[in-house]
Amino acid sequence: MDNGPEFVALALRGLCHRRGIDAAYIAPGKPWQNGFAESFHARLRDEFLNGEVFSSVLEAQVRLSLWRRYYNEERLHSSLEYQTPSEFADGWAVESGEEPKLPEAKESIGPTRGG
Repeated sequence: MDNGPEFVALALRGLCHRRGIDAAYIAPGKPWQNGFAESFHARLRDEFLNGEVFSSVLEAQVRLSLWRRYYNEERLHSSLEYQTPSEFADGWAVESGEEPKLPEAKESIGPTRGG
């Protein structure tokens, strides 16, 4: 986690402390120390949060859940050789000898893969 106010850093720090979890901090002004999270948060802001207005917390939770499914199960990621994270995980499972998981039924809020 970082030391800033984004994503309620103080509350998260307190929760970690109460649960006995040692937190790993990134230094201020050094986002490359946590590149995966920084990249995801940038995508979340650019592709979802910046273009939405929510009328309630429940609406935000439902729509975020749909976006998360789209991001993980439909959106192609260049860093994964243009696979979805689900496809990448299934390929990883096959290579390691694990059973791949079947995808769940889902609603999409993003562009479809064929069009």
